[in-house]
Amino acid sequence: MEPNKVQSEGGLNVTLTIRLLMHGKEVGSIIGKKGETVKKMREESGARINISEGNCPERIVTITGPTDAIFKAFAMIAYKFEEDIINSMSNSPATSKPPVTLRLVVPASQCGSLIGKGGSKIKEMRESTGAQVQVAGDMLPNSTERAVTISGTPEAIIQCVKQICVVMLESPPKGATIPYRPKPASTPVIFSGGQVRADPLAASAANLSLLLQHQPLPAYTIQGQYAIPHPDLTKLHQLAMQQTPFTPLGQTTPAFPGLDASLPASTHELTIPNDLIGCIIGRQGTKINEIRQMSGAQIKIANAMEGSSERQITITGTPANISLAQYLINARLTSEVTGMGTL
Repeated sequence: MEPNKVQSEGGLNVTLTIRLLMHGKEVGSIIGKKGETVKKMREESGARINISEGNCPERIVTITGPTDAIFKAFAMIAYKFEEDIINSMSNSPATSKPPVTLRLVVPASQCGSLIGKGGSKIKEMRESTGAQVQVAGDMLPNSTERAVTISGTPEAIIQCVKQICVVMLESPPKGATIPYRPKPASTPVIFSGGQVRADPLAASAANLSLLLQHQPLPAYTIQGQYAIPHPDLTKLHQLAMQQTPFTPLGQTTPAFPGLDASLPASTHELTIPNDLIGCIIGRQGTKINEIRQMSGAQIKIANAMEGSSERQITITGTPANISLAQYLINARLTSEVTGMGTL
């Protein structure tokens, strides 16, 4: 796929997506009363700022836009957090001001480039910006991403984020990225008999109970609109990374036992922006064929309509086939949006 953004000024002036992990209190501060603070941040920075839904202790804040817009948004967030620290200190006997801390969520495949050989890159960032930077050793649960913690003055954090963005643009993620999704305080789980645990969210999960008809099966957690094996996503990730032909999941593979091909077929439609369709199709159709083989679903991509900026994708198969096909398409899109270059 041809890069559709022109890189200039040493790799900056491109569209980039940065994900932040925040606690509920921090998110409340960014949103502000009736959403006024986040509205102001969006308008003044020009960046898209999205906050993940859910009653989770942690939330993901996604900032997308040209790099200068991202830096403005980061500056506003960092100064807002500093203001919160100053306000909390006015009621506290503490004399030294604690640093502002932000947590980025970065694909693990890019963390090596952030650290550098023998820690050289991360040391250079610390010395040149004055910020503290730490890359978590472990991946975040059910994902292939790690937390990168930056702390210091707002000015130091902004300079550090600029350097991290440059590294991320120069070293795109390798392979598919399984994004971290914070766990809701109460998550519906479908057990192997198809029962859904009593839960406020269970109604939306009920239609997915069809997926699980036979023993033995792992419990599945509903995350957004996808059914994902709860204990571990690495099996799916390993399957996605293999180059050998796959047995369609509807015909039951050892990695995902019990998914039954005899369930009634249904159809699901998605629309994908034209500029992202290439990452779904891959060179000479390699990626879409992989997704077809892995999921066991039939996937048809409509021809481009004149004047339309989107393409229609029709997925046909059992609920399990469709669910996995959707998940794999989403993983491809996430990889592309978070900075993958040519495929």
